[in-house]
Amino acid sequence: MIEKQSMSDQRIIDCLITDYGLDVAALTFLPWGADMNASVYKAQAKNKSFFVKLKHGHHHELSVALARLLHDAGISQIIPPINTIEGQPTLIIDDFTLIVYPFVEGQDGFSRNLTDAHWITLGQALRQVHEMDIPLSIQNQIRKEAYSPKWREAVRLLYAHVEGEHSGDEVALKLLKFMKENIALIRRLVDRAEQLSQKLQEQSSKFVLCHSDIHGGNVLIDGKDRLYIVDWDEPIMAPIERDLMFIGGGVANVWNKPHEEALFYQGYGKTDVNKRLLTYYRHERIVEDIAVYGHDLLLSSDGGENRSVMYKHFIDMFEPRGVVEIAFRTDEL
Repeated sequence: MIEKQSMSDQRIIDCLITDYGLDVAALTFLPWGADMNASVYKAQAKNKSFFVKLKHGHHHELSVALARLLHDAGISQIIPPINTIEGQPTLIIDDFTLIVYPFVEGQDGFSRNLTDAHWITLGQALRQVHEMDIPLSIQNQIRKEAYSPKWREAVRLLYAHVEGEHSGDEVALKLLKFMKENIALIRRLVDRAEQLSQKLQEQSSKFVLCHSDIHGGNVLIDGKDRLYIVDWDEPIMAPIERDLMFIGGGVANVWNKPHEEALFYQGYGKTDVNKRLLTYYRHERIVEDIAVYGHDLLLSSDGGENRSVMYKHFIDMFEPRGVVEIAFRTDEL
């Protein structure tokens, strides 16, 4: 389970009242997401609720600025932040940054299936994002796609642990056993991502604003059946395939049906999808997850009850119609 940041609930409530002018009476911690440097809450005011994110550090203005820019450009599927009384999009409190949004009561795309209309709307919204003319002042703050070997190298460092003497807690031992049984597939993923990255560095691709993590968990459906795209914490300037890889990509074993993909592109509109880029991103995404989960479970004893959840996420990637099968199939198209 994600743990709360060190700031007290009362301190956060006081800031919401004093700096935002919100008549907040209660704050509820929400153990959502995988960011260990952030805590999220539901703040209850007299007649309204707010989504509050408390992040460690002072460099989180970009995601807030992007959300505001996209919403103001007419993309209603983006939830805009709420400014402070002084008109600031974030509030600095000691070593933390506080960000406040309207609270949207609903379910994410992991919890419920998107309707035909939702898929079309998602396609339309993502097309608008990709066609946004981002001011240079903001573009210069956004990371650029570099096809970095970081995650591939991290997985290769795990090979010695898999092939050596097994040790650790029960979860680590289970993961080591699973990785040993599937080492050929893991090596194939890493090596193919490496081959594709080298080829892609030699070709020129148009970079656009990408969400970078547009899976079911970051799509929210409210009680009135409206769709929202949330969590703009890791934007990137990259080819459109950086986002399109998730459509039909099977993350968390959902979004893996052909008719869903067809509906999405009905909304997104005609586009030439580069299969080499799509294949690379689907491979690289799995490699990243192998690196992160492998490091957290094999090289650390942290995580408590969350370790079993991470292990399940890991092995689910190799399930039928999961991300590994889809990535390999994409490579054969």
